[in-house]
Amino acid sequence: MSEIRDFRIDIPQTDLDDLDERLARVRWTDELPDAGNDYGVSLPYLQGLVQRWHDGYDWRAWEARLNAYPQFTTIIDGQNVHFLHIRSPEPDATPLLLTHGWPTTIVEYLDVLGPLSDPRAHGGDPADAFHLVIPSIPGFGFSGHTTERGWNRYRIAKAWAELIRRLGYERYGAHGNDCGSLISPEVGRCDPEHVIGVHVTQIFSFPVGDPAELVSLSEQDQKKVEFLQWWMKNGGAYDKLQSTAPQTLAHALADSPVGQLGWNAQLLGPNIDPDYVLTNTMIYWLTNTAASSARLYYEDFHAADRPTEPTTVPLGLANFAGDFQSIRPFAERDHKNIVSWHVYDTGSHFAAHDAPQLLVDDIRGFFRQLR
Repeated sequence: MSEIRDFRIDIPQTDLDDLDERLARVRWTDELPDAGNDYGVSLPYLQGLVQRWHDGYDWRAWEARLNAYPQFTTIIDGQNVHFLHIRSPEPDATPLLLTHGWPTTIVEYLDVLGPLSDPRAHGGDPADAFHLVIPSIPGFGFSGHTTERGWNRYRIAKAWAELIRRLGYERYGAHGNDCGSLISPEVGRCDPEHVIGVHVTQIFSFPVGDPAELVSLSEQDQKKVEFLQWWMKNGGAYDKLQSTAPQTLAHALADSPVGQLGWNAQLLGPNIDPDYVLTNTMIYWLTNTAASSARLYYEDFHAADRPTEPTTVPLGLANFAGDFQSIRPFAERDHKNIVSWHVYDTGSHFAAHDAPQLLVDDIRGFFRQLR
């Protein structure tokens, strides 16, 4: 079952017509007149997105943009895996695996594909070129539903190593954001003979509960811990729900595109291009993967046999403004080979979209020292 098959996105018009009908008869919730964002995604913001979705958004244009890149599917460990595979025109390019997160999709990386794969055509050094592999996480988008338990970050990492092997690459790098920042270090852990380095936009290392480790932190890192505590209390409801009862939520999301949009938009936010928000949400809706994508959180939360030793493959961080604030002393406990640590005062959690050149430059610089 190691066959790699060509794939092309071709959503039936009946699915798009059904979506339009649902958007035309949406039943809105109520909202307090002074609510703002205090209670979650605001009604005016969501209504504006839905109006754009129904009256001005063009899925076929985005479908064509995605189909401009070579796409494939293959079965790995019993699971369908969809991926883009973009070979650089530079023959000596380094293979690079890019892993998206939630609530995004492969769309997350569209703005960096050209500069990473063909720097010569984008004012860069051809020596920095990458052959790109961008899979849809199992349970997300065009990889389709997962059909059994256990698709956590560790199993996905092993699937990614197998995918790279099937494509014939011997040495490769990995990059990830959000869930991809959890998966990518595990790719390095499970395939250290072939992974030259791992680059991420967050390092999710947390306090272990020993008061002494907090006392020894710098004032700056103390503030990061305070922000983390605030976030877990005030912004982490989606994580808790998807880690414990994803199916309960999924019944609503599978039946309501506006519900799916509201759930995704809580992290994508009003400062992101509306069509970027809508396109990522469209892929969840059209593939009906609300449940299976949310299950990744459950599988990770309930994973058994978690590795306890630190990773050793070279690791680099590019941390962007307003994002999860990685704390280096904790990161160095979990990863013994951090060779690059850059913090930027611009961009966001979705830096590949809103700070693409900065991210590209950081990825290039990190792997330049490892080729």
